[in-house]
Amino acid sequence: MKRRTLIASAPATALVAATARAAAPTRVVLWHAMGGALGDKLQSIVDAFNKSQADFAVDAVYKGSYPQVLTATIAAWRAGKAPSIAQVFDVGTADMLGAGRAVVDVYKLAEMTGVPIEASTYIPAVRGYYSLNDGKMGAAPFNSSTALMWINEDAFEKAGLDPKAPLATWDDVIKAARAVKAKGAAEIPVMTSWPTWVHFEQFAAIHNVEYATLNDGFGGPNPKLRLDSHPFVRNLDTLLTMQKEGLFHYEGRDGKPSPIFYAGKAAITFDSSSIYGQLVKSAKFRFANAYLPYHPSIIKSPINSIIGGAAFWAMTAPGRGKAEYEAVARFFKFISEPQNDAGWAEATGYVPVTLAGNDYIAKQGFYAKQPGGDLAVKQLTRTEPTKYSRGIRLGGMPEVRVIIEEEWESAIQNGTPAHKALARAQQRSQAVVDRFARALHG
Repeated sequence: MKRRTLIASAPATALVAATARAAAPTRVVLWHAMGGALGDKLQSIVDAFNKSQADFAVDAVYKGSYPQVLTATIAAWRAGKAPSIAQVFDVGTADMLGAGRAVVDVYKLAEMTGVPIEASTYIPAVRGYYSLNDGKMGAAPFNSSTALMWINEDAFEKAGLDPKAPLATWDDVIKAARAVKAKGAAEIPVMTSWPTWVHFEQFAAIHNVEYATLNDGFGGPNPKLRLDSHPFVRNLDTLLTMQKEGLFHYEGRDGKPSPIFYAGKAAITFDSSSIYGQLVKSAKFRFANAYLPYHPSIIKSPINSIIGGAAFWAMTAPGRGKAEYEAVARFFKFISEPQNDAGWAEATGYVPVTLAGNDYIAKQGFYAKQPGGDLAVKQLTRTEPTKYSRGIRLGGMPEVRVIIEEEWESAIQNGTPAHKALARAQQRSQAVVDRFARALHG
């Protein structure tokens, strides 16, 4: 009797298991570089997507820094085990667009799955950075920022300066730095995070300066760099001269110097617009943001800046089916919805990447409550992008950044003039770009 029960129950058990399998959502994996509070917010977005429907689920996995995510993604794809979605930083865009069958461009993903993801949804400066030359989307923008100048208003007042007075030009910045130094109003008059992103890439954009031929690399994989041209020499010479005078302190690469400003030790810094949320939470001083300064001898009126941050890329893998690609497309669509785009921006300090998201956040009164919260968007959109302010697309660009920083640091240590430092940076960086072009063409 007992045996008959077991035998009889077996088909029922199998039926229950089969039903459970049929009802289980299609799961996809997202590798990302968002640690700490940023990672928590990303997880809340993933959770919201998973709860919004029953057919698909995203599993978010933190894989370390941006370079670590890119390296791990490449290795995993070669092993046939790539995640469904990879978060890749801005300077990895050329590498991803050149990855061929490793990725599915967003416009192809939309065509393949029938999930509409329109390029026109995004702010021009954002969609241009992650688009192919014909304007079709390659990646799904997510955490986008731009660089701004940040001011310690307490230090300015201690120096006898009006913190509300505009610092439009580099001459204005130098005058303020001298006042800060003379009064001992801050340990550091001027500093920077992200040295090459701010003072080479963003500098080139707002001054409408050619960073590389072929429309800054958008026109083909074999551009010639222009790092040793007069505008870059002029800007680096300004910073080196300020360093010698004790007005500017080079404090390291990437975002490592940022905590120095958070601690109130500097009067002026250059950093990502995305530090806004961190400053709101931790700064013990009054602060404000401002547009990046410019050299009037190079441009009479500065134009739009470019984005930083990262985007999501759809990855391929052996045996990956249509349901998984649809899950990716649905997730990309979800994060671009106005309330989700705005919610991410409000919580983190990144800019809304969609036009509707920016309108939504404004209508909610966020900008009115947080003065300066919209400055990044204003700087990104103050002009239509030109061929030199759309972005920079170079193969091996992470390595180019490091080379420029190495030569800049060497110039500080050895007293090398700006033109010689950049001649060396030009030579070394061009070799990297040329190597990428050769590898791309086999």
